[in-house]
Amino acid sequence: MAKMPAMEAVVRVLRDEGVDVAFGCPGAAILPLYKAMEEVGGIEHLTVRHEEGATHMADGWARTNGRVGIAIGTSGPAGTNMITGLYTAHADSIPIICITGQAVSTALHKGAFQAVDIVEIAKPVTKWAVQIKEAATAPWVFREAFRVARSGRPGPVLIDIPVDVAKELIEYDPSIDTALPVHPVRPHLPRVERALDLLLAGERPLILAGGGVITAEATPELRELVAYLNIPVQVTLMGKGAIDEDSELYAGMTGVQTSQRYGNASFLESDVVLAVGARFGDRHTGTLDVYRGDRKFIHVDIEPTQLGKVFPPDLGIVSDARLFLRAMLELAKSRGLGGRGPASWVARIAELKANLGRREDFDSVPIKAPRVYREINDVFDADTYFVTAIGLYQIWGGQHQKSYRPRHYQICGQAGPLGWEIPAAIGVKKAEPDAEVVGIVGDYGFQYMVEELAVAAQYDVPFVLIMINNEYLGLIRQASLPYDMNYQVDIHYDEYGTDNVKIMEAYGCSGRRVVDPGDIRDALEWARKQAVETSRPVLVEIMIEREANTPHGPAIDAVREFEPVP
Repeated sequence: MAKMPAMEAVVRVLRDEGVDVAFGCPGAAILPLYKAMEEVGGIEHLTVRHEEGATHMADGWARTNGRVGIAIGTSGPAGTNMITGLYTAHADSIPIICITGQAVSTALHKGAFQAVDIVEIAKPVTKWAVQIKEAATAPWVFREAFRVARSGRPGPVLIDIPVDVAKELIEYDPSIDTALPVHPVRPHLPRVERALDLLLAGERPLILAGGGVITAEATPELRELVAYLNIPVQVTLMGKGAIDEDSELYAGMTGVQTSQRYGNASFLESDVVLAVGARFGDRHTGTLDVYRGDRKFIHVDIEPTQLGKVFPPDLGIVSDARLFLRAMLELAKSRGLGGRGPASWVARIAELKANLGRREDFDSVPIKAPRVYREINDVFDADTYFVTAIGLYQIWGGQHQKSYRPRHYQICGQAGPLGWEIPAAIGVKKAEPDAEVVGIVGDYGFQYMVEELAVAAQYDVPFVLIMINNEYLGLIRQASLPYDMNYQVDIHYDEYGTDNVKIMEAYGCSGRRVVDPGDIRDALEWARKQAVETSRPVLVEIMIEREANTPHGPAIDAVREFEPVP
């Protein structure tokens, strides 16, 4: 068998596993891998400005196409900078592999320069963290890493490679190698039968679709099942897009933050809930005694330890979401149960949706956030990919923004790292180069990882950034001249805010500021065209009221509304 550099074997494994783009920052200890990538070819590389940015790019890429994203860094702080990205991927079940260089293996116990035990540091936020100690194991460690990242509940892996190990030659023949199999977790049929019996025994049943439905590519099965049985569906924040939100069977979102009023109301009236691929997060459930009530719960998850973690369900089923929903559909059809869901319950959902909306038609200045989301829903179509993260705008997005298709609403749901949107949007755009990508950011999160704009500008990665900036009153009070969105006058800022459009221009991008709700649509349409024409990110900064409240509360029956029902 022919010999080749160990890192060449690794690159050939990456390519065979479906990797065509990687995100990283070179350094001395990881240069053997970069040399192999250059010589073998076939993997585009985007050089990031910070290793955390690389992990979020790989994350956005993986969320969009379902494959395993790759982030690369050198030794020492490169790996520690990746921990936030690993945690984010781990919390949201996203398959990525972080590859770090390491000091010479013989010096690891001597406190060598940039030698840190990144494997031990990463273990709590990964499915597997491993250091390659023998060069001959490199291709097999990477094959196993892809298998681990994709199997069961997906998640991140870290592989650490000492530089001396990376430089060795090994025997490897890629022509006779292939990916390790990932075995699906099939449901136990008697439990599927019990689940169907429990669901149809209810007078007001709901199906709750979590992020696991999207991860498992189970949206077609979900939609066919609920249409066949005529049962309403709710989604979690991570499950947005599992069902078209304009569907008559869409019953909203329940929660103490990201929720619709009619979602909470319909959940409180339900008597049976079938939760598929959902983890019952605290922002969804709120106070557990209210959430549970007297209703029965069926919990389906691919990870056995999720069952009963928050509260014991009446029935727990370990299964891949797609295989479970398919089995449910086949069983229902074999029994001839089409349309058995109560029509009166579907009609009640429609009544709640009609009467328990939230107002969005504000014309006031400063702009109110719900108006921003009304414009977003009107301007962008179902094909648009949205990227958003944490803060008030995540709550507003859950409450007001519509989603229609799986993997088109990308959100860091559990970890909530500031600055996630810009690098994640780059990853989304690299996964779907022909798609329109829109990032929704806050003024503080924007500045947290703003340096990654340079990556988008350097590699011609266009997308629209919509910033919801609630520094309006502070900026207006401190401006020495009148506010002007086109920058025809100089505006002076103090500690209340930053000139974000000027920041965009500094990175070779462009932007506009909006202070009047009547100008939002024109600015968004301008940004869409400008992004295509310049092949760069374009910012629309929308100045909203400084003290902006969101509907929220401790329990799903105690959410405080700050605006009257329209």
